[in-house]
Amino acid sequence: MPTMTTALALAAAAALIAGALLIWSRTRRVVTTPAERAVHSALHTASLAAVPLRRGLTEQSAREAAPHLRALTGAEALALADPDGTLLAWDGPHAELAEYFGEAAARAVAGERPVLVAGPGRGEHAGRTLIAQPLLIESNGVAGVLGVVSTGQPGPGRLGAVAEVARYACGQLELAELDASRARLDRAEVRALRAQISPHFIYNALNTIASFVRTDPARARELILEFADFTRYSFRAAGEFTVLSDELRNIERYLALERARFGDALQVRLRIAPEVLGVVLPFLALQPLVENAVRHGLAGTAHGGTVSIVATDAGTDCVISVEDDGVGMDPDLLRSGALDAVDTGPAGSGESAHVGLANVDDRLRAAFGDDYGLVVETAPGAGTKVSLRVPKFRAGIRA
Repeated sequence: MPTMTTALALAAAAALIAGALLIWSRTRRVVTTPAERAVHSALHTASLAAVPLRRGLTEQSAREAAPHLRALTGAEALALADPDGTLLAWDGPHAELAEYFGEAAARAVAGERPVLVAGPGRGEHAGRTLIAQPLLIESNGVAGVLGVVSTGQPGPGRLGAVAEVARYACGQLELAELDASRARLDRAEVRALRAQISPHFIYNALNTIASFVRTDPARARELILEFADFTRYSFRAAGEFTVLSDELRNIERYLALERARFGDALQVRLRIAPEVLGVVLPFLALQPLVENAVRHGLAGTAHGGTVSIVATDAGTDCVISVEDDGVGMDPDLLRSGALDAVDTGPAGSGESAHVGLANVDDRLRAAFGDDYGLVVETAPGAGTKVSLRVPKFRAGIRA
């Protein structure tokens, strides 16, 4: 009896498996039709071509993109040239036609229209056509030339396909130019921020160090090293982003120099969650916040002030705040958008109330979106708290 029961159970299981396989095979045939597989293949090939093109049109990116663009066009051979018609890459046979492509590319650039050369080179190439399709970007003109070698006289379908692939390549090159423009803007904003911050701090730091040279030479040497490391980091040339741990280390150098100047009048409190130390944020995003907190935490007070720096884990984000217990400011001035032009410092100081805050706010929003700008809480006599939120991870952004 157990044997019969076991046999029946095995038979039932086999029937279920067979039924499941039948359903799966039918579903698979419905979902993965030849047309769907062709679309998937084309999209995959297009994505492979996009990666190098997003770096701009260079010899290396052209060599990497050419095989994928050739697959998209179905060409016997494919070439890419720069805006001067100079060959950057040739993929496939018939490389001896490169000279003819160079001439056609120059004409295509000059006329900003496709150029067809029938039977280039004659002889074995008599039955082929060379198409030179300019890569036209609306805002920048001709970015390069796409060359296609095809068999026979190309019809409207083939010409349309080449034009669409060229249009796709232009879109990727345009995105590359936008990326480059944003990077140039970021670098310009960082340079502006450095120029805006450095005069407020460097002069006082050097005076402080000079005051220790005779009274405490060892202390002066320590401060010189801190100052050297601070300026080396602040004026580095590499990258527009940094990690929170590096930014905090540089702030420690800044605070060491300020404490040497103010002594016990400046109190600092730090509370940093270890798990957020590797978070990526715009370079020099915290320095202006801390500098303002120090200046305004001490401004107009006889007893000094306290600066608090807090970084916490908030799920997918990291929340950082810099707070002082100084003079504060009128919130209406914040709403007016005059962050970098307000004077609430000591009478006659002539120093702006919030150095670089608008700069930092703009860079945060450009990097992560409008949900990630600065939030300022303040009132006259109640101090100021500046908070920012950055994602723990954002594709394409790395230190």
